[in-house]
Amino acid sequence: MHSREFKLEVLEQIERKQKTTAQLCREHQLSPSLIHRWRKEVEMRGGAAFTDMKTGDQALERRIAELERYCGQLALENTILKKSLANYRTRSGSR
Repeated sequence: MHSREFKLEVLEQIERKQKTTAQLCREHQLSPSLIHRWRKEVEMRGGAAFTDMKTGDQALERRIAELERYCGQLALENTILKKSLANYRTRSGSR
C-alpha cells in the first residue's frame, strides 16, 4: 500500500514531465494500470483523493453522536423546565 503523498508525487512527476509513466513504473515496480487508477481518482475526487473514506465516516458518526447527546440534554432540560413551570403555576394558583 502506497501513501497518499507517494501517489501524489508520482502523478506530479508525470504531470510536470519530469519522468514518464514507464520510468516511474520501472523505478517503483508499479503497473501502468495502477497509475491510471490513481489519475482517475484524482480526477474524480480532487483534493480528497487517496483519503480514507472510513475516516470521514467515523468523523460523521462522532458528530451524529455528539448531536444526539446534545438533543438528549435539551430534552432533559425541557422536561425540568416544564415541571418547574407546572410547580410554579400550582403554587401561585394560576393555570
